[in-house]
Amino acid sequence: MRYPEGGGLTAERRAFREGIRFQAGERFAAGEKTAVIAKDLRVSVRSVERWRRAWREGGLESLRSAGPANAPTVTGDQFAVLEEELGKGPAGHGFEDQRWTLVRVQTVIRRRLGLSLSVATVWRLLKRHGWSWQAPSRRALERDEHAVELWKKEVWPRVKVSRRPMVPGSSSRTKPDSP
Repeated sequence: MRYPEGGGLTAERRAFREGIRFQAGERFAAGEKTAVIAKDLRVSVRSVERWRRAWREGGLESLRSAGPANAPTVTGDQFAVLEEELGKGPAGHGFEDQRWTLVRVQTVIRRRLGLSLSVATVWRLLKRHGWSWQAPSRRALERDEHAVELWKKEVWPRVKVSRRPMVPGSSSRTKPDSP
């Protein structure tokens, strides 16, 4: 994430933009034209029009900042509960094998915390708290090396087909027989 609050603007930048909207609100009350306000405040005419509409409907208070656009959705206490749940393993949550996937973590979050997060948000949440994707450090005990070698020698050459036959040809698509 680029910003300390997990997305959106910093508190200082949000306050700065709110100040610009308040200046525009004062100028609306004075009856100034939209184009003049936009030019002086160095913002788009469209933004000033949107602010003017909000000002007409709700006054100066409607130009106040609504807060961070993307507040963190999982609190520290909730993440502690999630870590405890993840510690039980996938089988402890009814999954058939011992692999955590993002979709499975998403399911646990929905069941245990009652939050609906996207898979991308789950990934960012785990990454932000120091979790990473895992690769096995050794091969599975069930792996049959003899069967793997046999497949590589006998099946793979039959399955692997080159895209184009290797025959001398021409680089010209219009005259294929030209040298």
